[in-house]
Amino acid sequence: MTYREFRQAIEVFDLGERATLDQIKTRHRELVKAHHPDRGSSSDPEVICRVNCAYEVLTAYCESYRYCFAEEEFLEQVPEERLRRQFDWDPVWSGRGEAEED
Repeated sequence: MTYREFRQAIEVFDLGERATLDQIKTRHRELVKAHHPDRGSSSDPEVICRVNCAYEVLTAYCESYRYCFAEEEFLEQVPEERLRRQFDWDPVWSGRGEAEED
C-alpha cells in the first residue's frame, strides 16, 4: 500500500484525521447500503468497487498498526482521564465538594 492509496481510501470514506476501526466499519456499511447495485438502477457498480477497495486498504492499515500502550498515548486517547488527573486536586472540578472531603 502506498500513501497515495491510503489517502484515496480516506477520501472515499470521507474520514477526518482520526477514526476508530468501529467508525471505519460503520462508514463502510453506510456506503455499501447507499451504493449497492441491488438498491436501484441508478447505482454505479464502479462506486461500490471503490468503496470495497478503500475498505480493504483501511483495514489492512489498521491490522498492521502497532498500538502504543504508553501512558501518554492512553491519556491522549481518553481525555477524561487526563482531565481527571489534571484537576483531581480541585474540589470544584473533581466533583468532590469541600463538605465531602474529610
